[in-house]
Amino acid sequence: MLGPDEPRYAAIGREMALSGDWVTPRLGGQPWFEKPPLLYWMTAAGFRAGLNDDLAPRLGVALLAVAFLYFYWRTLRREFGEATALYSTAILATCAAWLGYSHVGVTDLPVSAALAAAMLLSLGWVERGERRRLVAAAALFGAAVLAKGLLPLALGLPLLWMGRARLRDLVRPAPVAAFLVVAAPWYILITARWGHRFVDEFFWKQHLGRFTGGAISHPQPFWFYGPILVAALFPWSPLLALLFRKSLYRDRRRRFLLLWLAFGMVFLSVSANKLPGYLLPLIPAAAALAGLALAESRWAPQLLAGCALLLGLAPTIAAGLPDALARGATHAWTGIIWWGAAAAIVLAGGVWLMARAGRRELAVMTLVAATVLSVVWIETQAFPVLDRTVSPRGTWRAIEARRSEVCVSDVNRGWLFGLNYYSVTPVPDCRTTPRRIRLGAGYASPE
Repeated sequence: MLGPDEPRYAAIGREMALSGDWVTPRLGGQPWFEKPPLLYWMTAAGFRAGLNDDLAPRLGVALLAVAFLYFYWRTLRREFGEATALYSTAILATCAAWLGYSHVGVTDLPVSAALAAAMLLSLGWVERGERRRLVAAAALFGAAVLAKGLLPLALGLPLLWMGRARLRDLVRPAPVAAFLVVAAPWYILITARWGHRFVDEFFWKQHLGRFTGGAISHPQPFWFYGPILVAALFPWSPLLALLFRKSLYRDRRRRFLLLWLAFGMVFLSVSANKLPGYLLPLIPAAAALAGLALAESRWAPQLLAGCALLLGLAPTIAAGLPDALARGATHAWTGIIWWGAAAAIVLAGGVWLMARAGRRELAVMTLVAATVLSVVWIETQAFPVLDRTVSPRGTWRAIEARRSEVCVSDVNRGWLFGLNYYSVTPVPDCRTTPRRIRLGAGYASPE
C-alpha cells in the first residue's frame, strides 16, 4: 500500500466486511462520508472471500479493468470496425494511466469503467437514435454515481448536448428506473440513518467544497491536466498529435468522443482541486480517438516509432520511481540508461519498417509486447525497493512481534495510514504513549 488513500479505503472495506454494515463506511470505527460505497463493497467482498490484506482491495479493481477492456473492444468493433477496436484497446490497455490505476484499490478505475461504459453504450443513440442500450447505460451511470458521487454526472453532460434533439428518450420510465434502482437505495439509506451529517460532509464539503477550493485543497494551475494527459497515455502520447485533424470528426460519434474529452478537460481544469486520477474517466475517449486516427493516418509509421522511442525511458522510470514516491518527482533520478535507449532505437526502427510496409497491426502488437515487458521490468526492479523504503508493510513486518513496544512520532501522513492498515489496531503516538521503539519522521524504520 502506497500513499494515504489506498490503505484508508482498504481499511474502510475491511471494517465493512468485519462489521456486516454495508451501508455506513467507517474508518477506525467512525463514520467516513468522503466517498460512496462501491469500492468499499468490492474490497469487503474480497475480504469475505478470504483474500489477504494486499489482494482484497485490489483484485476487484484489476478484474474490472480487464472486463472493461473486453467490453471496450467489442463496443468499438461494433461502431468503428476491427482495426479501430484493436488499436484503441491496445492503447488503453497499455497506457500508463489505465495500467497504473488498475494496480491500486482506489475509486478512479471503478468510476472510469462505469462512466465510460455508459457513454460508449450511448454511441448508437447519439448517431442513429437507437434506444435499446439506453437502459443499460442508465444503470451504469447509477453505478458510476455509487463509485464517486456526482462527478460522473457532470462528466456525462456531453451526452445530453449531443442528444439534445432526443432528450425525451432519456427520461422515459425504463432508463430513469434503471438509474434509480442502482444508485438511489444506498443514498436513501445513508441519508435516513445519518441525515444532515452525511449531507453536509458528502455533498457540501466533498463535492462543492472540493470544486471551489473550500475543502481538502489540492491546488494546481489551470493547465495542469495538459501535461497529465500526455503522461497518462505514455508510451502512446505521440498519437495525440493526430487528434487535431479536422477530418477525423466526420460523424456524430467521433464528435461525441471529442466533446467527452474536451469538456472533461475544461471542467476538471476549472475545479480548484486537481489530482492526476481525476483525469482517468476521459482516457477511454482519448484512446478511442487515437485508435481511429491511427487506423486512418498516413503518419502512423513515424508516430509509432516515436511511441517506441519513449519506451527507452522504462529503465529510468524503474530507477527513479522509489525516490519519486518517497521524496517527490522533482527529487527522482532522471538520467538516461544507455542500454534502454539503444533497445528503444532498435525497436523504433523495427516498428517504423513494419508500419511502412503496411503491417500496421503487427507494429502496434509489437509495441504492446514491448510495453508489457517494460512494465514487468519496472515491477521487478522498483517494487521490491518500494516495499522496503516507501510502503510501511516492510517496517510493520519487522516490528510486528514487538508491537507492544512501538510508538510513532512525526511520521508521514500517508505512511501512517498504511502502517495502521497493516497493524489493524493503530500504533499509538509517542507524545501520548511513549514506548521503547520510536518510528521517526518520514518513511521511518525502527530506531
